[in-house]
Amino acid sequence: MSQHLWGDNDTEFFYELTPEKILNAIEENGYHCTGRLTALNSMENRVYDIEIEGDYRQTPNNCIDNFRVVKFYRPGRWSTEQIREEHEFLLDLQQQEISVIAPLLFDDGSTIKTISGSSINFTLFPKMGGRAPDELNNEQLEQLGRLLARVHNVGASKACQHRLELGPHNYGCKNLEYLLEYKKIPERYEEIYQDLVDDICEISDPWFDGISYQRIHGDCHLGNIIWRNDEAFLLDFDDMVFGPAVQDIWLLVPGRDTHSLQQRNTLLNAYRQMRDFDIKELKLVEALRALRFIHFSAWIAKRYEDPSFQRMFPDFGTDLYWQTQVLDLQEQLKLIQELSLGA
Repeated sequence: MSQHLWGDNDTEFFYELTPEKILNAIEENGYHCTGRLTALNSMENRVYDIEIEGDYRQTPNNCIDNFRVVKFYRPGRWSTEQIREEHEFLLDLQQQEISVIAPLLFDDGSTIKTISGSSINFTLFPKMGGRAPDELNNEQLEQLGRLLARVHNVGASKACQHRLELGPHNYGCKNLEYLLEYKKIPERYEEIYQDLVDDICEISDPWFDGISYQRIHGDCHLGNIIWRNDEAFLLDFDDMVFGPAVQDIWLLVPGRDTHSLQQRNTLLNAYRQMRDFDIKELKLVEALRALRFIHFSAWIAKRYEDPSFQRMFPDFGTDLYWQTQVLDLQEQLKLIQELSLGA
């Protein structure tokens, strides 16, 4: 497992990624571009819709033949080995006819190329049409439960050596170390924030002992799902981790209210049709939610010199931002303490 939460080097910007370099990179690898490209939404990486010369047509599976989606990975974030493990997982899933959008193979059989004279890795995906769900009905929850079970079955079939392990050490303690070392937390909130993270990690760390870990999506929220012809497809495995199955489950149904818990049960009942689920993993949900809060703050802090992050998170670093983080973690700690007492 990698011990580098943010990569081996400082991450870099994409200032050198000009339209000319984007198109040249594609054409150097056997494609002829029309010159038409459109930037797609992505904070961490740079993703573009590229038109390839040829007749416009659609295959039966709705892949638009004369368009490709090219993804440029932020330099210094993931190593080439970590990206390769993401692609290997996707190709393993595709081989089992599981609904994901896997990278395309270049002529040499690889899925990763590097821009000439640069450290920027990129890959190509087919362009797929679809719609993002606003909410899920019971039929969709059941379909997603079975889909996730199949994903996790494949994920458990092979180990990964370079991806991060999801748990209190990497996502709690190491993120806190970064925030403290680089003075990202205002001094007036530093002590209380540190105490909250320390307490959350100390209490919850033993809960992860004995839990099965495997390759999982890692960021499986509704924004990373599209529906095509009433079939769900999982997108964006960029945050793939080695972790517990429940991480993907709670992110799909993140609420705590009665309706959300009923939805989660519907999803889990369908999940169990395809794969066993250890009910003990449900105890991890509030700890995983807290770790996601901590990780998110460190992620923004690490990237905040990037103008796109400043535009997206204008209140980062303000009193209001850190007050909110403290209140959220206080709520999480209370829930975790209650779970600990009830164990």
